[in-house]
Amino acid sequence: MSTEPEPTEEAENAEPGTPGAATRGGEPDVPARSASAEDDAGEAGDESPEEATAAPAAAGGEGEAATQLSEAEAELAAQRLERERIERRKADKAGPVEAGAKLSGKAADLLAAVRAVESGEKPVATVFSEPERAPRRAAPEPVRRPQPMPAAAAPAPVAVDAVQRVLTDGGAPDTLAPQVAAALGEGADDLLRADPWLLLRVGGVRPEQADGFARALLGAECGPDDERRGRALTGWLLEQAALAGHTALELPALTAALAQRGVPDADEAVQSAVAEGEALVFQDALDPTAPAPEASEEGEEAEERPVRILVGLERYALAEESLADGLARLINSVPKEDRSAEDWERAATSAQASTAELIRAVAGHGLVLHTGGEASLAEPAALLRAAAGLGLRAWAATHSPVGRDRFAALWSGQGRADDAIPNSRTPGGPTADGPVVDGAASGAASVATLAGLLSGAEGPGRDADGALDLDLLVLLDAPQLDVETAALLVESLPDGARLVATGDPAVLWSAGPGRVFADLLAARICPQVASRLPDPGPLGELVSGIGIGELNQVEAPGKEVVIVPVRDAGEAVHRTVQLVADSVPRAIGVPPEQTVVITPGHGGAAGTRALNVALKERLNPGPGRFGGFDPGDRIAYSPAPGRTVPGNVVTADAEGLHLSCSGAPVVVPKERVEQSVRHGWALTAHQAVGNRWPAVVAVLPGDAAQTLSRPWVYTAFGRADRHLSVVHGVEQALPRAVAEVPAKPRTTRLPLLLATQLPTTG
Repeated sequence: MSTEPEPTEEAENAEPGTPGAATRGGEPDVPARSASAEDDAGEAGDESPEEATAAPAAAGGEGEAATQLSEAEAELAAQRLERERIERRKADKAGPVEAGAKLSGKAADLLAAVRAVESGEKPVATVFSEPERAPRRAAPEPVRRPQPMPAAAAPAPVAVDAVQRVLTDGGAPDTLAPQVAAALGEGADDLLRADPWLLLRVGGVRPEQADGFARALLGAECGPDDERRGRALTGWLLEQAALAGHTALELPALTAALAQRGVPDADEAVQSAVAEGEALVFQDALDPTAPAPEASEEGEEAEERPVRILVGLERYALAEESLADGLARLINSVPKEDRSAEDWERAATSAQASTAELIRAVAGHGLVLHTGGEASLAEPAALLRAAAGLGLRAWAATHSPVGRDRFAALWSGQGRADDAIPNSRTPGGPTADGPVVDGAASGAASVATLAGLLSGAEGPGRDADGALDLDLLVLLDAPQLDVETAALLVESLPDGARLVATGDPAVLWSAGPGRVFADLLAARICPQVASRLPDPGPLGELVSGIGIGELNQVEAPGKEVVIVPVRDAGEAVHRTVQLVADSVPRAIGVPPEQTVVITPGHGGAAGTRALNVALKERLNPGPGRFGGFDPGDRIAYSPAPGRTVPGNVVTADAEGLHLSCSGAPVVVPKERVEQSVRHGWALTAHQAVGNRWPAVVAVLPGDAAQTLSRPWVYTAFGRADRHLSVVHGVEQALPRAVAEVPAKPRTTRLPLLLATQLPTTG
């Protein structure tokens, strides 16, 4: 494997071989995690849920015409309506949260508090007495969502002014007033003055800041044992857990975290949060399929079934319940008799290997899972062509616009996905003005982004019942699906529709809470088809090895993989700029605009901010007269938390910053620019997932050694189509991460909910 596309004046010391083999004097001490691995809260594209320390600010619209709903606003409105529908459904349930075993002690007190709240009584801690188990409801017929409505108006100026006065009295920045007023609603000023710790509901506010604010307002009344403080910290910790991907926390983990925050009675704090409806508590059987213990003939009580106690926020609990019900509906409903079994079999016979297996599975099932790497995208593309040939209304949805355009080219037979140029537009593809036309009728690919599909900006539209007007949906990039978006999608599918979720299970999981695709694969409730198409070339060989925990040395005669050892962060930045601006264009033939830099974090001496400053100075120097941006700057635009769209700055005017994102015009209001737009020559792996570029420069500074994991390396290295340069400063930490550091576990309830409704398929 080559070490440099072509030697330059400072590239003489590049060493050949495996990325992990580029060492300088043996294995170093692992440094403490530094700022380069930390993500700043509240900034656009805050991508690493495992490292999140503060909630990102909610994203609004894109600032298009006043009479036209933006994609982000429509998506947020759709989520709001979905939550309202789920809450109505939950209110119709006859009983409290299902209990599966006898408990005692503090766990019983929590459940007693929940039941007291549900019955309207004042919660008290009493001895737990388990009611008779209620039979589980069958999956209900979903209430169809109406079309998304415009987002709620901003808080009234009078309300914002009142909140500003309270913030000023407590010594907090009055710039938080709009967020506080939006978070607390009517009477926000009175609520905040009565309970200063409600400030924690604003993204980016830390507990120590809320404590200082409370001391300024309450004086001697303020103390670490204040019930309001414990309740607020419980909610804040659950929000932080959601940023790290959890939909709930085990009770011991939550109480331990509260104790670390100085809460004297952590169990009382959790019980208070449950009593006020700010959290829900569940007891889940460790083995839900095991038969219930029976009492002995002598009348002795049966042994208690092992359970775990979980505490979570209502929004995620309801989303997981709705998702489980919706998946059960898809699996149990009979697929539409759109074509005969003979027609489907003829389509499968004309295909090969795992493609034929995929077509046969889809013919008879409402839900099918498909796994594989980049080359495997040819199989869902063949499925879509076969379905269109059978007369089905078949659509595909991707995580990003770049992924949409690449798959559209593959679907329409224009070439391999690797041949599609990022940031290009496919003829007949989606635009900012409306959805694409049906590919079966026009020859254009029926491909949309998932956000555009749900908001109505792209896709087939909705039928009279509010469901998506389609027969088959192929969901690509399925590992990026968080639990709330998954619930929204599944409830949007009509009865008899088929859903195929496909993706690479080795990439990083979703930025939002949950691990839907991994949970579905583990649950084994539907057919699973594993692609047998390997990713080609040296890059495919390298990335495939990483996926199974092996960092192999690969032959790269065409300089597909290059290792560039560096001593420190300053050298890493210098060599990165040199690669993007000079070496890769000259030796590989990939221009800078088709090369992306990927690094573990935003901060630090070699994070995205430092790298973007250096790359802008070299590739597009300018004064940054539009809020730090100039025409021609590459950017990463975040229309909503957890979503990043690459693009370029076009211009700016009174309306805001004008961008071009995958060919679609976007206008970001000037007050939203700071929190939703970054420079985008350098990205994090979470920002880059779902996209691919002809060339990738992966930067591994020494202070990022502790943040590396196998999914991160797999995702970062796998974004390259033709060429990968590794700016390597972590020495043996790289092969160690690939071999020994899997994905961080996430606590979710979806597997249990699925197990109680659906049998496994073996």
